[in-house]
Amino acid sequence: MWFTRLSIGNPWLATMMMVAFVVLGLFSVQRLQVDQFPDVAFPVVVVQTDYPGASPESVESEVTRKIEEAVNTVSGLRALTSRSYSGTSLVVAEFELTVDPATATQDVREKVAAIRATFRREVKEPKITRFDPADRPIVSIAMTSTGTRSLRELTTLADQIVKKRIENVRGVGQVNLVGGVKREIQIYLNPAQLEALAIGVDQVIAAVRGENQELPVGALRSAAQERVVQIQARAKTPDDFKRIVVARRPNTGSGQPVYLSQVATVVDGQQEQESAALIDGRETLALDVLKAQGQNTIDVVDSIRKAVTAVQRELPPDVKLEVVKDSSTPIRTAVSNVARTMVEGGLLTIRLR
Repeated sequence: MWFTRLSIGNPWLATMMMVAFVVLGLFSVQRLQVDQFPDVAFPVVVVQTDYPGASPESVESEVTRKIEEAVNTVSGLRALTSRSYSGTSLVVAEFELTVDPATATQDVREKVAAIRATFRREVKEPKITRFDPADRPIVSIAMTSTGTRSLRELTTLADQIVKKRIENVRGVGQVNLVGGVKREIQIYLNPAQLEALAIGVDQVIAAVRGENQELPVGALRSAAQERVVQIQARAKTPDDFKRIVVARRPNTGSGQPVYLSQVATVVDGQQEQESAALIDGRETLALDVLKAQGQNTIDVVDSIRKAVTAVQRELPPDVKLEVVKDSSTPIRTAVSNVARTMVEGGLLTIRLR
């Protein structure tokens, strides 16, 4: 009660203290991080491993079961579930709530790394991520063309320009392309020619893999300078692939070479489309932007919009970027409603007094 008596005896002091509290509150509220949901860390780790071309049964026996046996030995494990799809293995490890998510992720990563050498060569590097309920796109950007550009051309522009610019924005964690198709050199073998020339499929695969690569050789050093030596033999066009020597005919004196063009058809095509993005029923290319953990959604979205405006000037005139989804809108609305309610509550309190 001493504070009440002090305020009654010194009204100016009480007024100045209240004004100081209000100013301090206004100053602090502008620097508070705002998000739609609280930052809750769940100790759940996901291991995704790609095994291209493998059936679900092969994925289960060659990948999933080995990962399960390794991860099952991690302490604090509560539940372990897995799914084996065509070409993909998915293992989800759920730990007790008392386990630190970062520690659980590191333990799983070490266990998977220990068995990595037992996988077949065709199995890709496992992707180990920590489950985050807020790990969803905060912004979706549609990339369209008013001209005759194909989806493949838009994908190239998005991958080489737009995606890189947005990834450099402060607070952005990841940018995913949805509905894109990338360039792919496709080689269709001719079984009759292979049989006639006594060439196996494995010989063709080995020749293409061996000729299409870039390797560092070393360095040439002298008293005045040092030069880095590299082998740049990566094929860039279908004609480069056609000139690859896949075998040599043993019945000729000089070992006449057999080129890839003699046993296969090389096509400059595109990868199979695995996802699709539609706007008003029209197929388009979308970029989903995920924020980094602990970042302010509103600040990140504002920075992304500025980056989209800047990168639009670097694109051809017929290519347009449009933000079609903005997760900060309901957050802004909720904050505005809270602020208005606070003001109304304060005015009603003063009025009732």
